[in-house]
Amino acid sequence: MNKEQIFEAIKGGLIVSCQALPDEPLHSSFIMGRMAYAAKLGGAVGIRCNSVEDIKEIKTTVDLPLIGLIKQDYEGCKVRITPTMNEVDALAQVGVDIIAMDATNRPRPDGRSIAETFPEVRAKYPDQLFMADCATYEEAVQAQALGFDLVGTTMNGYTDDTRHTPPPNFDFMRKLAENLTIPVVAEGGIFSPEQLRTAMDQGVHACVVGSAITRPMKITQRYVKALEK
Repeated sequence: MNKEQIFEAIKGGLIVSCQALPDEPLHSSFIMGRMAYAAKLGGAVGIRCNSVEDIKEIKTTVDLPLIGLIKQDYEGCKVRITPTMNEVDALAQVGVDIIAMDATNRPRPDGRSIAETFPEVRAKYPDQLFMADCATYEEAVQAQALGFDLVGTTMNGYTDDTRHTPPPNFDFMRKLAENLTIPVVAEGGIFSPEQLRTAMDQGVHACVVGSAITRPMKITQRYVKALEK
């Protein structure tokens, strides 16, 4: 699919994040592949997925647009989502429709900013779609100016500057949707169908839901906490 077809395919729909980190019970490419298949059967319009191994498996189970990323830890660096060109290269090689990158203003592993890094990424992959995972309005505006194709609210509430606004931040979603010219994807903290509907009503292009659907340990913890109150 080309850019317009991908955007149309996900417009107004639910993208399900199928991810499990090494310290989580469901960490398995096979399991993530089945999660993605279940999401497709449930009506998802796209899948957000992490790691080359999981992406390869998920591509065998669904034909939906994929937002791919690689969570990689570098010592002394808070940026984890596709932080360097190495991760971008790996995602481009395995093949995903959209590559997600942390587009916050926090320094990358080499000390440079996203404003210094992304022009090199775009020059190397001019035809690849990129999604900017942002925390603030200023970061989202900068991402659009840098040439990102989509902006996500992914990092809002998860950086030092935004921890005072726990997700889902509907005002943030609406502000981006009203002021940017590229598609805005709502992501982060959406835990109920009602919150999903509210997020979509802010004018965003699509919404991502992860933990509420694909992380049973986290879901169980929420129910247990309700009993403890």
